[in-house]
Amino acid sequence: MNRCIQQSKLQGTVLVPSSKSFAHRQLIAAALSDKPTQIIVNTLSEDIFATMDCVLSLGADITKTEEGILCIQPAAAMPKKAHFSCKESGSTLRFMLPVAAALGIDATFTGTGRLPERPNAVLTEALRQHNVQADRDFLPLHLSGKLTGGLYEIAGNISSQYITGLLLALPLCQQDSRIRFTTPVESADYIEITLQVLSQFGIKAEKEVDGYSIPGNQAYRTPGVIITEGDWSSAVFWHCANQMGSRIQIDGLNPASCQGDRRIVDQLLHLGGVIDVSQTPDSLPALAVAACMHPGTTHFVGAGRLRIKESDRLSAITFLLRELGQDVTEEPDGLIVRGGTPFTAGTVDGCNDHRIVMAAAIAACFAKEPVTILGTQAVNKSYPRFFDDLISLGGKIHG
Repeated sequence: MNRCIQQSKLQGTVLVPSSKSFAHRQLIAAALSDKPTQIIVNTLSEDIFATMDCVLSLGADITKTEEGILCIQPAAAMPKKAHFSCKESGSTLRFMLPVAAALGIDATFTGTGRLPERPNAVLTEALRQHNVQADRDFLPLHLSGKLTGGLYEIAGNISSQYITGLLLALPLCQQDSRIRFTTPVESADYIEITLQVLSQFGIKAEKEVDGYSIPGNQAYRTPGVIITEGDWSSAVFWHCANQMGSRIQIDGLNPASCQGDRRIVDQLLHLGGVIDVSQTPDSLPALAVAACMHPGTTHFVGAGRLRIKESDRLSAITFLLRELGQDVTEEPDGLIVRGGTPFTAGTVDGCNDHRIVMAAAIAACFAKEPVTILGTQAVNKSYPRFFDDLISLGGKIHG
């Protein structure tokens, strides 16, 4: 679906969707628990549906109420063999791989979109070193064997999703385990989300100087009811719109959240300088748009991992901004944005990437002439009602 957006004055109140980072983890933990769990959410996105499908493949049952409550009934017994369709969700894949291995499931994993091209070798190799057979590193792949505990040495700067997957799985192993980082950790706040969810379900993982120790033979125990907090990654776009002159009240956020993208409030104060996004890579597309309207040069660094997301986000946002008349230099792991030039009209490709589409939509609201965005349905991956919310705030959208 393509949409044309005209210059718009955005103001009003928006309720951000529930955090999919929390929801992924809560769904898996609930499926592994001793008794049913109620998870209260206000939005279900395509990524969350992918994890829900995988939870069903574990033999769990999910009932959704009109009030936005997901009732998770864990399986009486885990299947011996299962197919896990992860769709386009990297989180679903990287979380479920170790979990299926720890349960000893003969598992086939598939995916769509760019997910079959995204790397998993660091994780699959770690599994191979602990009694699991993985036939390849890319999707589709097949796992067999039962994961054992022990020492896991893993790079911390590749993907925090690998670490989260291990933290979810290793408590199920009979042996105690230790995760030791061989490089500094990036996106550490996502690991903190994992630890918070594990704690909610009675699972212990002790933080150490260079990793984590995880006792084996633990059991997930449901807290009964969980409210999934609001998503700072989605709120980033509205914060950036406010920086550019909008007047949007953003509801549903936990100001004390462990979500890394809460740093957006501070990052916006550093436009015109150097901004390290190594801990908050998802914020870069929106921040780059805001930097275009700031009268100075902003240098974004620490963004190399964005090249292996739903799109090569560094290239995608560079192309998008240049199409709208901006002066942007793409670097191997960052961007230089020379701000102060108004956005022009243009047609931009959303690259089947939800965050690129939402960044383009915010830029379009401040362009002097209409901007057409191709493939806007990509927002369904994380924020299905994004364009409805944009319209409610005064956005002028056609298509």
